[in-house]
Amino acid sequence: MTGVSCITFAISAVCVPMVVIRIPVDYFNRDEYSRSHEQIQHPVLRGGMLCIKNLAGYFLIVAGLLMLVLPGQGLLTLFIGIMFIDFPGKFRFEKWLVSRRPILLSINWLRNRANCQPLSFHFEQRK
Repeated sequence: MTGVSCITFAISAVCVPMVVIRIPVDYFNRDEYSRSHEQIQHPVLRGGMLCIKNLAGYFLIVAGLLMLVLPGQGLLTLFIGIMFIDFPGKFRFEKWLVSRRPILLSINWLRNRANCQPLSFHFEQRK
């Protein structure tokens, strides 16, 4: 268990910041997720990449859950894992998740350390 914890911590310490700084500043200001980049690839290649991306996402979700009780960046790893997988309502869930103050503060802290602008997030007014 200690070995798995060390490996997932090392992977998340390298991969999570790389992914977080690549999120466009205005990503969460959009009303819906744009999939235009996925339509230009060959269907077989797109299907294979989708499988690899989803498997990586599920791995990160499991690692994030483990890191909630073991050393590591559990919440951020969970968030990145969710961003990788595809499911209905994913973009709305991502917006809700990032609107949680601890998540947004952690993401913007990592972006600040990499000299990137903080995420621009317009909070919707709740009725």
